[in-house]
Amino acid sequence: MPRHTMHIENAILLLKKMTHTLGAHVEENVASAVRSIITRDARLATEIMQSDRIIDEMEVELEEECLKVLALYQPVANDLRLVVAFLKINNDLERIGDLAVNIAERSVFLADHVTLTIPDEFPLMAEKTQWMLQHALNSLVDLDSVLARRVCAMDDEVDDLNRKMFFTFESQLGKGPEKLRPLLELLSASRYLERVADHATNVCEDVIYLIGGEIVRHRKEALIIPMEQAKKGGSKN
Repeated sequence: MPRHTMHIENAILLLKKMTHTLGAHVEENVASAVRSIITRDARLATEIMQSDRIIDEMEVELEEECLKVLALYQPVANDLRLVVAFLKINNDLERIGDLAVNIAERSVFLADHVTLTIPDEFPLMAEKTQWMLQHALNSLVDLDSVLARRVCAMDDEVDDLNRKMFFTFESQLGKGPEKLRPLLELLSASRYLERVADHATNVCEDVIYLIGGEIVRHRKEALIIPMEQAKKGGSKN
């Protein structure tokens, strides 16, 4: 094997490892942010906000490593597609980390308003969003385009739950002005969750591009799982 080929393979393995590590940190912060809302745990929320600095540093290191690979090895074809995908996924993961912080900030306020009842739609929405993020990262690890398409398909369900949260907010408005600010904070947390789902979808669209070079962004019809792949349960081609 030529030395150049061996070096770029090692560099790409490093990019994969760094991306997986960043993804694990981001996934943990989202789960903790949701838990801090539901349990009204302001201390946990504060820990999330403090840990975001680590995610930011990891994002910068991964971007620098991607740029170094582009400069040193000038990759082409599949290798170039890999590096570009990691650059884009890196950006989405960092934004998800920021959204976890935004949710945690809402949690700090809501911790002092324990009388506010959290609608059933919120934990359900959180569960689906976390499923999307977890399986978006799994689709990247396993290079599974079928799983990536399934994650994309769930985004509509999260959007529907977010709309239901808004209707719940409207129905609660007449129950006293003291509920207005807590309801707004909870609605804001719901919106941040919906955006986490959007970024998880972005990651999956990049995984699909990474596997087959197919750009499915803005093309919902392209996300339909081919029957032959659905029967196999996955695709790494």
